[in-house]
Amino acid sequence: MMRISLRTPLIGLVCGTLGLTGLGGQQGVAQTVAGFETRASSAYVRDLATGTVLLDKAADVPLPPASMSKLMTLLMLFEALEDGRLSLDTTFTVSPRAYQMGGSRMFLEPTDRPTAEDLIRGIAVLSGNDATVVVAEGLAGTEDAFAQMATRRARELGMRNTTIANASGWPDPNHLMSKRDLGILAEHIISTYPQYYPYLSESEFTWNGITQPNRVPLLNAGVGLDGLKTGFTSAAGYSLTGSVKQGDRRIIFAFGGLDSERARVQEAEAIINWAFRQFAQVTVAREGQVMAQAPVWLGAADTVPLVVASEARALVPAIGARNLDAQVVYDAPVPAPVVAGTPLGELLVDIPDMAQIRIPLVAGADVAEGGFRVRAQAAAARLVTKIRGAGQEALN
Repeated sequence: MMRISLRTPLIGLVCGTLGLTGLGGQQGVAQTVAGFETRASSAYVRDLATGTVLLDKAADVPLPPASMSKLMTLLMLFEALEDGRLSLDTTFTVSPRAYQMGGSRMFLEPTDRPTAEDLIRGIAVLSGNDATVVVAEGLAGTEDAFAQMATRRARELGMRNTTIANASGWPDPNHLMSKRDLGILAEHIISTYPQYYPYLSESEFTWNGITQPNRVPLLNAGVGLDGLKTGFTSAAGYSLTGSVKQGDRRIIFAFGGLDSERARVQEAEAIINWAFRQFAQVTVAREGQVMAQAPVWLGAADTVPLVVASEARALVPAIGARNLDAQVVYDAPVPAPVVAGTPLGELLVDIPDMAQIRIPLVAGADVAEGGFRVRAQAAAARLVTKIRGAGQEALN
């Protein structure tokens, strides 16, 4: 066999409105890109439809997450609701420890019996430290036991740089999360629990006669930001994990280390504007699209079509990338029999100023083994080749 590489233009693939696709059931192609200068000490931005990592600045460094880690507490509560351990109207007890929590609070009283739904709002909207302790103790008995349970769950989700020490994000040298892990967590909540995600975008919540606004900035600014969680401690700085939907695209981001609330708002707006204005989502190749014909060895047909396995999308620079250049790579000849759907090669797409993307190509049809005539012709061809080779050597 030999490796075949063929250059092919992706004709008609144009940035902007042409070729744009929605989210429904289609697969993106993982990419990475650079080019945005953030003031945050660490940051992570990902386009969910295509899997493109738009920004990675110290994204895998474990750092104090402050209240952003309350997303992990919410996730544990969502999972308990989904597996039937709780219902939204299940009531919880407020322990002395929960009541005595400082910082941002839901203002729970020792005699209160909040429901699971109350506590979701108390955490998602009010960032209540008291509410997180109530949830932790209600789920695991103690906050320490909850922390161990949450750390294990984080590892199962691929959050390799997360260690949970408490339910609230209260300063603790062992309580650490990376910005990529916060992005993984946010994406998981959005995709797995869409029925609960709207709680994170509620503008305010009232408990015990005290109305407090949602601490997430830009919720009503018309930029598409619809949740998740702010954070602040002296070690974490002003931080934010957020998600934004504009049209068919959604991004998630996490950043930290800024020196003021105003800087946090400005950075969030800058990230949103850059992510949506500088890139367009396009269909790189459609499912079943034939990209090449690969020769077949000893088959009932001479060739087999190489087709795109599933529709692939990517982000391209909004300015500067019109027709993309691609390369089809496969091993040839392909031995018969060939079964449709068998992986046979890749489509390598070069996008200006971005990482190359790789799209699987599969056999587009079955090719049976050839009969006696095909094998006889192949044997004769090999014999002729050997004779010609021997004759050439004799002449030399």
